[in-house]
Amino acid sequence: MGKGFFHVPPAVNEPIKSYAPGTPERDEVLKMYKELYNQKVDVPLYIGDQEIRTNNTRNINPPHDHQHCVGTFHTAEKKHIEQAISTALEARKKWSQLAWEQRAAIFLKAADLIAGPYRAKINAATMIGQSKNIFQAEIDSACEIIDFLRFNVEYMTQMYDEQPESDEHAWNRVEYRPLEGFVYAITPFNFTAIAGNLPSSAAMMGNVVVWKPSATQMFSAQVLMEVFQEAGVPNGVINMVMGDAQMITDTVLASPDFAGVHFTGSTGVFNSIWSKIGQNIANYKTYPRIVGETGGKDFIVAHPSANSKEVSTAIARGAFEFQGQKCSAASRMYIPKSMWTSVKAELEADLKSFKMGSPEDMSNFINAVIDEKSFDKLASYIDRAKNDADAEVIIGGNYDKSKGWFIEPTVILTSNPKYVTMETELFGPVATIYVYEDDKWEEMLNLVDTTSEYALTGAIFSKDRYAAEQATKALENAAGNFYINDKCTGAVVGRQPFGGARASGTNDKAGSKLNLMRWVSVRLIKETFVPPTDYRYPFLGEE
Repeated sequence: MGKGFFHVPPAVNEPIKSYAPGTPERDEVLKMYKELYNQKVDVPLYIGDQEIRTNNTRNINPPHDHQHCVGTFHTAEKKHIEQAISTALEARKKWSQLAWEQRAAIFLKAADLIAGPYRAKINAATMIGQSKNIFQAEIDSACEIIDFLRFNVEYMTQMYDEQPESDEHAWNRVEYRPLEGFVYAITPFNFTAIAGNLPSSAAMMGNVVVWKPSATQMFSAQVLMEVFQEAGVPNGVINMVMGDAQMITDTVLASPDFAGVHFTGSTGVFNSIWSKIGQNIANYKTYPRIVGETGGKDFIVAHPSANSKEVSTAIARGAFEFQGQKCSAASRMYIPKSMWTSVKAELEADLKSFKMGSPEDMSNFINAVIDEKSFDKLASYIDRAKNDADAEVIIGGNYDKSKGWFIEPTVILTSNPKYVTMETELFGPVATIYVYEDDKWEEMLNLVDTTSEYALTGAIFSKDRYAAEQATKALENAAGNFYINDKCTGAVVGRQPFGGARASGTNDKAGSKLNLMRWVSVRLIKETFVPPTDYRYPFLGEE
């Protein structure tokens, strides 16, 4: 089932458009933003060839203007989830047998659609629905999902090309079969690219999918479904359902045909799903694949030899881009005492220059957090830091939800390396800094490794190569994506496969062949050309 004589277009990273003032892409996306902002989209359930409107709807509100409504989405009842499962299984009969190059063509077309006619629409929808500035939308909802689609095709062909050794007596070959059943994809609000990749990567390998996007990502999820349909994904291969998360998950996990879950979200939810799978394990036709990328409490560590401006810039970008709502966002920093005065001054200057508001105003670096629940949680931790004896809010600390869910980028300085905001994932624009004594470098590395239950991303800054190597070894298990002299965000498909361990997930590395391997079940076929006709081996012969 290898590539044979087919030549797949080479996968290259999609160029990032600048959206600088006066550029055509800036004018195009602003025009699309206004158009989408003033319409009312009606998002149905997509099950097979049906668009189901239950009339039990929820509003879609921009986080930066929460009184404004840009549309509604319909929510499912249990019968709809059961229908989605049966529809997917029926679609599997043809989809699982479709030649790999035919599946590849569909998703390569989806990439081209996003790169071209859908680029402004999916970016604008992400800006509106998830409150991302244009750069954050561009690198996510355009470039990253394009890269996922194109590179996954390349990885798929590499997999199919890998075959076992044969000899003149027997031919050995493997089939990379889709899983027997259906895959459940659960996607988060923070990346449109993840919402597109989790169902499409499994589908690309011949699987059928029941996809539950986040309720706070529905605006761009609708655009993804439009792209999948126009690209030619057959009815029933990717079914999009929304509604009560527990009901949907319980219904899916109760099915004997459940074959795997592709998840990005909170550690607590993933733990619950894993537990329920364990409870139901005797009911399944096959052992399900469990793939998850969960929480993070990501760090930046500066060695005394580091450049302070490089460190402060990494904090400004790594902690506060997209309001700190990236799984990889830096949220705990360890700065040597000798560098702290410089880092603090530089960070204050950077944060003072941040503008905050609607993404429609492209001079705004900071936008709103996703919803009121997130806003209230962040505000409570900021207030706590203002009152605790071992913490101090040194930059920011203000918030306002009168129009949007706006949290000012906030820096907490703590004298306690195990302070609550050094350990707890907040998922917002709140960073906590601990200043250590320069001669405590080794002890501090152990502190970084043992402070958090998570192990997603982390970065160290050092001009001293011995110190860099020491940190790399000491923090071996502290981050699945480890950065030297760079911020801990911004993994690029094909360059930095993404994922972490510990409480951060199964580390199956989205954006690599490793992830796609989880969505196939390999069958080995050995064909012997001239089978033996006598059971006796030479060792049985008479002396």
